[in-house]
Amino acid sequence: MKHMKKIIKKVIALTLGLGIIVGASNLSFADDGRVVTLGANLSPKQKQMMLDYFGVKENEVRIIYVNNQEERALLGSVATEEQLGKVTMSNAYVEPLAGNSGINVKTANLTYVTSDMIASTLATAGVESANVVAAAPFPVSGTGALTGVMKAFEVSTGQKLDENKKKLASKELLVTGNLGNEIGKDKASGIVNDSKDQVIKDDIKDKGEIKKEIQNASNNYNVNLTDEQLNKLTDLLSDISKQGYNYNDVKNTFNNITNNININLKNLGEAVNDPGFLDKIKSIFSSGKKSAEDFGIINETNDSMLNSDAVINATSDAINVAKEKVQDTVNKANEEGFFDRLFNMIKSVFQG
Repeated sequence: MKHMKKIIKKVIALTLGLGIIVGASNLSFADDGRVVTLGANLSPKQKQMMLDYFGVKENEVRIIYVNNQEERALLGSVATEEQLGKVTMSNAYVEPLAGNSGINVKTANLTYVTSDMIASTLATAGVESANVVAAAPFPVSGTGALTGVMKAFEVSTGQKLDENKKKLASKELLVTGNLGNEIGKDKASGIVNDSKDQVIKDDIKDKGEIKKEIQNASNNYNVNLTDEQLNKLTDLLSDISKQGYNYNDVKNTFNNITNNININLKNLGEAVNDPGFLDKIKSIFSSGKKSAEDFGIINETNDSMLNSDAVINATSDAINVAKEKVQDTVNKANEEGFFDRLFNMIKSVFQG
């Protein structure tokens, strides 16, 4: 009997020991919270291509799969059958960040959605701070990318995003994308982002006031919206206004998006009215601090893995441009007085 008790004690001790080892292994594996989502319909070759693009090895990162049924569950009420498709080819790499530094997104080979759209919709979904890469092995619409990113964020943090906000994020993606097909993606993203910024900042719930904010934003981007376009945006932002967002949680993301869009449009020769001058100065300089710390997984991608004509863009582009301009001005102004340096620094950032 005593012999049996000793054997049982040893088995228990061994089991507990193995549990500790396995537990420690799992903790170290998921220590940095990075998660990759892969489209369920990728071929083995395409799957490896995306892992190589993200710069990760299969046994070094947590991988989950997203299928078309999950896309339909999230987008089915707002997307067309053509937009939903039958397969899922979009992929994502997500790195949650501490604090509320904002959402930075890079997209590659996505033709319908942009990095600005995904960043804005993730803020609507309730994500505060993260680095995100969304990509595909060849050009796809990218409507499924949002599903993968939100799923990855939930798995990584262990926290479920609010279902109503997730649905609203999906609606916003489709409304912005459809408007972008009519007036241009940058302008569509700018109008939605800037008017949403004001609605949340000023806690506007009256539909008439919301409509005025949308019209103000569209005027800033030199766009005349049709009644149908205006009504769709008003309905969207009215729904968003009821969710009780904390402006401090989203303002950095909204400012980064606005700056990025304005730089994109200026590079295209588009005139953009630039409201909130002082706020943007503060945003760019605080964002410059973030860029000095790197953009994590966004800077780890291997763009050479994709086709040469792949469309690639990132919300961090504006921050990097601003940082470069500020640094150039500081270098050139070493022999000037303090006020001259300050004036030229601000001038170079906003008149480039």
